[in-house]
Amino acid sequence: MPAYITMPKLSDTMSEGTLLKWLIKEGDTVSVGDEIAEVETDKATMTMTSFEEGVVHKLYAAEGDSTGIGSTLALVLEDGEDPPENADEPPAAPETAPAEADSSSAEDQSSEPEESSTDAKSAPAKSETGSPVSISNAGAPLPSAESPSGERIKASPLARRLAEEHGMNIGSVRGSGPGGRIVKDDILLASAGGNSGGGGGGIGLLPNTPARSDEEISLSGMRRVIAERLLESKTTIPHFYLNVQLNAEPMMALRSQVNEASTENSGPKYTVNDFIMRASVLAATAVPEVNASFQGDSILQYGEVHLSVAVAVDDGLVTPVIRSAQSKSIRQLSAEIKDLAGRARDKKLTPEEMQGGTFTISNLGSYGVDNFDAIINPPQAMILSIGTISRQPVVNDAGQIVPGMKMWIGMSCDHRVIDGAVGAQYLAEMKRLLENPVLLVV
Repeated sequence: MPAYITMPKLSDTMSEGTLLKWLIKEGDTVSVGDEIAEVETDKATMTMTSFEEGVVHKLYAAEGDSTGIGSTLALVLEDGEDPPENADEPPAAPETAPAEADSSSAEDQSSEPEESSTDAKSAPAKSETGSPVSISNAGAPLPSAESPSGERIKASPLARRLAEEHGMNIGSVRGSGPGGRIVKDDILLASAGGNSGGGGGGIGLLPNTPARSDEEISLSGMRRVIAERLLESKTTIPHFYLNVQLNAEPMMALRSQVNEASTENSGPKYTVNDFIMRASVLAATAVPEVNASFQGDSILQYGEVHLSVAVAVDDGLVTPVIRSAQSKSIRQLSAEIKDLAGRARDKKLTPEEMQGGTFTISNLGSYGVDNFDAIINPPQAMILSIGTISRQPVVNDAGQIVPGMKMWIGMSCDHRVIDGAVGAQYLAEMKRLLENPVLLVV
C-alpha cells in the first residue's frame, strides 16, 4: 500500500526543518535505513533515513523548503503498485517558512541589462590587532578591466560603453548597484571626479561607501531558537554580574613553553582557551555550588562538570558540550573542543553533543573585546565571559610600575542559585589557578 515519508523530529527543540538536499530521486528504490535527505534543524544539519521501502513515486518537497514536523515529503509505492488518485498532491499541505527575498530582484528591475561577469574574489583578513576584518566587493576597488587574471568587471553594458567613451579605466570605479555592480550613474559620477578609487574627502585615505538598500533576512530555525532562548533567559532568570582582572603573564609564559615542547615532538599547539577551560573546570570542582541549576522548588547540584563552549557558526552560535570535563587534561580538552568546533561549523553535530551542559564559556578575546557580560544559557546557572589579553602597566611586588599582561573574566550568575559570595569564591579560584598555571598541568 502507499507509504508517505514525513518530516521527523530530529532534535528536542525542533518545530520545523529545512530540506537541504535530496539523496534520492523519483523512480529510485529505497529500503528501511537508507539515507534519503539532508535536513537542517535548529541545531545542526542531519541525514534523514527512510522508515519505508519501495519505489519513490513522488517527491513533494523541493530542496530549500522549510516544512513542519509531520509534513509529507515523499510518496513510496510497492514495486508494481498503482499510485492513488491524488498522488500528485500530498495528503496535507506542508507548512513552509516565508519565502526569502530574491537577491537578484533589484537587478532584474534595472533598465540596464546584466552582462555576465565574475566578481572579484574576497578573502578574510585581520587587522593589526588580530581582529577579523570584513572585506566586501561592494566597498572596495574593483580590479582593472585589463587585469592579468582575466577577471571580468561586474558592470552593465551601458556603463562599460560610457566608460570607454570617457576614456576611463572601469576598474577604478566603485559600483553602487546590487552586489557592487557598476551602473551608468557610477560612470557619470566618476567622470565628474566624484566616484574614483580615492575617497575620504578626495585624498584617497578611505574608500567611498555606497548606500545599501534595506534587506529583510528571514530567520533560520537556529536563529529563531536562539532568539527565543535568550529572551527566556533575560526575562525569567535574575542575572547578576561579577568581573575579575588577573595577571595573564604566567599563563602566557607557560603556554609558550608548552607549545615549544609540543611542536618539537610533533604535538598540537594549545590556545589560551584550553587553559581557561581547564581552570574553569577545576574551579567548579572546588566551588561545586556554581555547577548547578534551578529546578523550581529545588536546586540540582551536578556531580560532574559537563562544559559547554560557545562556538560561532555562520548562522549564529552553538554550544557543544565536553562531558565529564573534570576528569580530562588540557590535552584532552583541547583535542575534544577542536573536534566539536570543527563539526559545529560544518553543521555535523548530533543533538546529544549540544545538550546537558552544566555551565558555559564564551570567549571573545580573539576579537579584541576587553570585557563583556554574557547571557546565561538555561537551565544552567552561570556563564563565563572571557576577554582579550592586553599589555598594560602593572605594579609588581616591589612597588615598581612595569609592563604586564592583564585579562578580564566575567561571570553572569543566576541569583536563585548562586549568591554573590559564592560567585566571588569561584572567580577567586579561577584567578589563583590561571596566575599559577602549573597547577593546570599537574
